[in-house]
Amino acid sequence: MTRSRCDVFVVLWCCVFSLLWNTLHGQIRYTIPEELKEGSVVGYIAKDLGLDISQIYNRNLRITSEAGKQYFSVDLRKGELVVNDKIDRETLCGPTVPCLLPLEVLIESPLQLYRVEIEIQDINDNSPDFLTKDRILKIAESRNPGATFPLENAQDPDVPPNSVRSYSISKNDNFKLNVKNHKDGTKIPELVLEKPLDRETQSVHKLVLTAVDGGSPPRSGTSEISVIVTDINDNVPQFERSFYEVTATENTPVGTEVLTVIAIDMDEGPNGEIEYFFGDQTQELVFALFDINPQSGAITLKAKLDYEQTSVLKFDIVAKDKGSPEMEGQCSVQVHVVDINDNVPEVVVTSLTNTVPEDAAMGTVVALLSAKDADSGENGKVNLYVTPDSPFKLSPSISNHYALVTSKALDRERYASYNVVVRASDAGSPALSSEKIISFHISDVNDNAPVFSQSVYSVYIKENMVAGKIICSVSATDKDQNENAKISYSIIDSKVKDMSVSSYVYINSENGSVYSMHSFDYEKRNVFQIQVQASDHGSPSLHGNATVLVFIVDENDNIPTVIYPSLATGSLSHQKMSRATKAGHLITKVTAVDADSGHNAWICYKLTEATDASLFSVNVYTGEVRTRRAVSEEDDSSQMLLIEIRDNGDPAQSTTATVAILLEDGIHEPILDLQQKTLEPSMNSEKINFYLMVSLASVSVLSMVTFFILLVRCARNTTGRSTCCMRRMRSDDFKNRNLQLQLNTDGPIEYVEVLGGDMLSHSQSFRSCLSPLSEFSDFTFIKPSSTLDFRDMISVLDASLPDNAWTFESQQVSST
Repeated sequence: MTRSRCDVFVVLWCCVFSLLWNTLHGQIRYTIPEELKEGSVVGYIAKDLGLDISQIYNRNLRITSEAGKQYFSVDLRKGELVVNDKIDRETLCGPTVPCLLPLEVLIESPLQLYRVEIEIQDINDNSPDFLTKDRILKIAESRNPGATFPLENAQDPDVPPNSVRSYSISKNDNFKLNVKNHKDGTKIPELVLEKPLDRETQSVHKLVLTAVDGGSPPRSGTSEISVIVTDINDNVPQFERSFYEVTATENTPVGTEVLTVIAIDMDEGPNGEIEYFFGDQTQELVFALFDINPQSGAITLKAKLDYEQTSVLKFDIVAKDKGSPEMEGQCSVQVHVVDINDNVPEVVVTSLTNTVPEDAAMGTVVALLSAKDADSGENGKVNLYVTPDSPFKLSPSISNHYALVTSKALDRERYASYNVVVRASDAGSPALSSEKIISFHISDVNDNAPVFSQSVYSVYIKENMVAGKIICSVSATDKDQNENAKISYSIIDSKVKDMSVSSYVYINSENGSVYSMHSFDYEKRNVFQIQVQASDHGSPSLHGNATVLVFIVDENDNIPTVIYPSLATGSLSHQKMSRATKAGHLITKVTAVDADSGHNAWICYKLTEATDASLFSVNVYTGEVRTRRAVSEEDDSSQMLLIEIRDNGDPAQSTTATVAILLEDGIHEPILDLQQKTLEPSMNSEKINFYLMVSLASVSVLSMVTFFILLVRCARNTTGRSTCCMRRMRSDDFKNRNLQLQLNTDGPIEYVEVLGGDMLSHSQSFRSCLSPLSEFSDFTFIKPSSTLDFRDMISVLDASLPDNAWTFESQQVSST
């Protein structure tokens, strides 16, 4: 029946594993179970080698085995690797796992060698077996319940999980079975006496020990045990004393004989021969420290004594004779251990506050300590000390107890943690000492305000920027930690031209990014400031401020505006001119302005279309329309001029103006539709030169005075940073020029601007500015701004400087 099951199992294994193979590092491996029948197919080796049937025959494929015996062969007709002889894994590999059988496959033309490995897997084909089928065990009837008797373990050649798994004993009234597991996995059965034996009632007990393996189906093996109950002898060994007492110091050398016990047995022969043993209740410590000579009863020290481990050792000595049954006597031994100073004192932490707030008051208790020394007497007296450079000290309490308290103010930002060294020293000779390191973490208190990376941020943004774009990012740090270091950003509400600054910008409270609320117009506002505040999340919250100066950079977003001819007439000028007009005669003047500033406001004029382009010209800078030649009789009486007015921006903006000129016979003065009547060219030229000299002299003197004042102001400023800057724009036309000086005071920026000109010409400006945020005197470019009255500027300057700092008489300078 068992053999039939095994054959079925082998066939199943063959079906499952005969096709399994893989290639590892250029090798072919097949996996098969052991005990396959002869002719069983292992794998299609021809296909796995990439050969067809004709090749393996023509190339003389053959295999060799390193095992010596030829367990496999190749069917050259089918290209199959088949079992040539029955394989026993236990014979081939024993307990080795895995069991590999290497083969070498050799083919010719050309000569090639392949390595094939066959893994032989274990099947449960072996039953557990006992070397001794019948065992006799003699037990004295005097043995007490609980006595154990080791039994033989069964052997199973199979490997796990088919090896021995469990043991059992046949049902009986006096014994039970206990199984011990060794480190190597071996299971050792032992017989345990449960009830006392009575030889007179039953002298022989027949037991059957069964071992079962872990295979499927499991296999088993048995061994019969005959327990013979023996009789006892009638004399008990007697010790000379029932109680022995001895003294030994801690430093007693190992191997020293501590005590010899003697017992006498009145019996003769084996019944009177005595052997000495430690009692059954002997502690493991005694076994570790002492040895006893079974024949002489001499007790020797085999390990170092330790007073602190135990000062007194008590144990029993048993004397047994060799009778049947054995008789035994007993005595007690007590060893007193004498202390020496061999233990290092110890610092014991009874209570500890690992985290101490940095604002803890001096004298705050952070730990409770005690001193301990396992020695006794003077050897056990301990004193504690702490390193003097730490902000902690020891405060003595009751006996051998101390309080560790703070002795200085703590600052987490300087030292986030402390390792306090506590030293313990005893009073022994020589003294012994030890150290203990106690670590403290200093917890944060919100005692540091956020600090910005810069006190002043200067930001330059283009006008007409799309609303909602980021214009700058501010960042602040806080030396505190956790919630106390988490920072939220906000804008301190202030007014910019009677409007809240929050209507201009908003700030991301988490990352400090500042965004625009709308697009900016340089022509309306070219600079403003905001106050940014960083607040931590501590309680109470602390704050830090920074100033953000936002400078609007001009873009060419304004088309030149034609002043003359007036827009009311559709930028069309009607002029009459005599046919007697000579070359170079001024017909009219086209005037335009641009609301932009700088290069974007520079205007040039160009004649783009004309009835007769050879008759007229337009001054590129002034817009003056003059005759290029004398008028002839052939010229048309009606002349149309289209003049393009273009600024200097990128890209440029432009507009046009039209001049209609009617040529008439006779002498007529030119008609100009300007706001003021123009004088004769020669007179105009003289006045222009005069005004030019006056304007240049006035501007130069005023610029030098202003610059001198700013230098004095910069020299006196010792707390902030001052910036002086000047810009000059050249003018090509000083006609009808008003000289103006502007002071723009908006926030911390203070700057003075000197402007000259009118709306018919380019502007010439000299600007100086002073910032209290500057620490050095330097020059910085500042964009032009809208003008103020000259007297207003003087009054503001006079109010901002000390009394009698300078004297200046303001006056209106005009070209008329």
